[in-house]
Amino acid sequence: MSDDTSPAAILRKRLYWHSRRGMWELDLLLIPFLEKRFDTLDEEDRLAYERLIKEEDQDLFIWLMHREWPDDPALRRIVKMIVEHAENTDNSAYRTL
Repeated sequence: MSDDTSPAAILRKRLYWHSRRGMWELDLLLIPFLEKRFDTLDEEDRLAYERLIKEEDQDLFIWLMHREWPDDPALRRIVKMIVEHAENTDNSAYRTL
């Protein structure tokens, strides 16, 4: 890991560890999205991602597996972005998470 102690680097490290859920299906969706897309998000979507990863694993699983959508429009938007990213990206490098 980098020795960067800037606020952005610290936030990124915190988000990375909170995105590691211990459930392979969630890790395979959240980690690649964080690494590839988070930096390109606008502030509203970044905040939505931060709120999203505070949710319970069972809720995240239901939402990210297309079984239901979050009621909150901001969370629904970020979930759809994560799902879309996963469906359109080769995540084979992450299969060993």
